[in-house]
Amino acid sequence: MPDGRRTGTTARAYTVVMMRLKTPTNEPLSAGPLDAYRKLDDAVLARRIDEVRQRLGSRVLILGHHYQQDGVIAHADLRGDSYQLSKSAAERTDCEAIIFCGVHFMAETADILVNRPDQILERGGNRVDVVLPDTAAGCSMADMAAIEQVEDAWADLGEVIDTNDITPVTYINSAASLKAFCGQHGGIVCTSSNARAVLEWAFARTKRVLFF
Repeated sequence: MPDGRRTGTTARAYTVVMMRLKTPTNEPLSAGPLDAYRKLDDAVLARRIDEVRQRLGSRVLILGHHYQQDGVIAHADLRGDSYQLSKSAAERTDCEAIIFCGVHFMAETADILVNRPDQILERGGNRVDVVLPDTAAGCSMADMAAIEQVEDAWADLGEVIDTNDITPVTYINSAASLKAFCGQHGGIVCTSSNARAVLEWAFARTKRVLFF
């Protein structure tokens, strides 16, 4: 059965996107509080989403992670795992906004890939807005390490060994700040499928790996 709360956050996300983009009618819009959407019937929410999709067309791309419930997936343009969805979204050149029905790190990953410098150049200098319907949606794995903890650990390691001999590696289920840390220190981001190859690469260049 559809989950009204999740469908409601998706409906509200569409309204937020409409506020950011010029709609054909240029009508003033207000997303309003999420509680108002939670009180609506699933059928009403679905109809509102469909109406907005018709107005915005291909200007908006909605991504649905495998873990989402049927009521959300029914409105997704693409369905898959987080990295697959982000890569597919990056290949689209016609959308102006993306609604990622997932958790925080997924939307961040999509933003990173979709708004790479070469992608922005291809779109004539325009960035794509990435909207997360529920900004409180998190991932326990992504929350296992915070950037402050990693920076402190790196500093502590630097007091006893040469950090130039450490390659930082983070799993894709991590915050953008952790991915940036790896980039700043010659590290890399891995997925489940390429973890072995990534670690072999890391150990071939340094004696130690800091994995988080």
